[in-house]
Amino acid sequence: MKHFISTKDLTTNEMFTILEQAEQYRRHHPKFQHQLFAANLFFEASTRTKMSFLVAEKKLGMETLDLQMESSSVTKGESLYDTAKTCESIGANLLVIRHQVDDWYQDLVERLPVPIINAGAGKGEHPTQCMLDLLTIYQEYGYFNGLKVVIVGDIKHSRVARSNAQALHTLGATVFFAAAPGFEDTTLEFPYITIDEAVEKCDVLMLLRIQHERHDGGQYESESYHEKYGLTIEREQKMQDHAIILHPAPVNRGVEIASELVECNRSRIFKQMNNGVYIRMAIITTLLKEWGMYDDNLTKKRNTPNGIK
Repeated sequence: MKHFISTKDLTTNEMFTILEQAEQYRRHHPKFQHQLFAANLFFEASTRTKMSFLVAEKKLGMETLDLQMESSSVTKGESLYDTAKTCESIGANLLVIRHQVDDWYQDLVERLPVPIINAGAGKGEHPTQCMLDLLTIYQEYGYFNGLKVVIVGDIKHSRVARSNAQALHTLGATVFFAAAPGFEDTTLEFPYITIDEAVEKCDVLMLLRIQHERHDGGQYESESYHEKYGLTIEREQKMQDHAIILHPAPVNRGVEIASELVECNRSRIFKQMNNGVYIRMAIITTLLKEWGMYDDNLTKKRNTPNGIK
């Protein structure tokens, strides 16, 4: 694995290896003994993904280069390739990139001599989010085969839905979608059910926000959307006792989910965020090892508090 672009590039064994490595890093993790630089190039707004990458890099002992879009040469018309090539030329050993174009990475992976991590590609894929979601589900159940996972929301514009549906299917889960009219994605061959069917059927309910920034118009009123298509308190009460709630965030309280449910007993939303740090640490070390920049024998272990659940 030279780059981390899509979960479709991973075998089942590779996915489980990353999940297991992330769990190990929760207890103890390496600290690089030689200087390595990670460049974080975020061309779209981000809180959780960007901050968890920064924390992951810092925990591993990496130096971070943080591109500030508004004060960079991007405002002068510099291309993504030239920005990335500049960072590599001045010493970046790893590039973490989020960009609004669905396939931005195609022009980079064969031309840059450093590993690249996809931190979000337009409406295409969000593979590191997928991996932390998989970790959260695996912590809960210990398996994927036969689990009923329903992804609910703006499927048409969601890279999270695309990445998760494909990976979960590969791992043996049964995946369903639930979406308001106009939010369906007919290119993805998974069955659609209603939100009311979803809450009764699911082991995992994965909620998505409306991707307003990717819409041309026709937006729903928040109150109407919540009542018709969101996870209301009444719908949550119909979920199976063991079922859990996921959400990649940011959360629009009172739209896709009732505010009272964001931190309820079955919610794993903030646990997902915590898992994101360790998943991204595991992905970074896997890539750097593949590129010969990291060796287990040249690091020291740092103990961190226990606690999987």
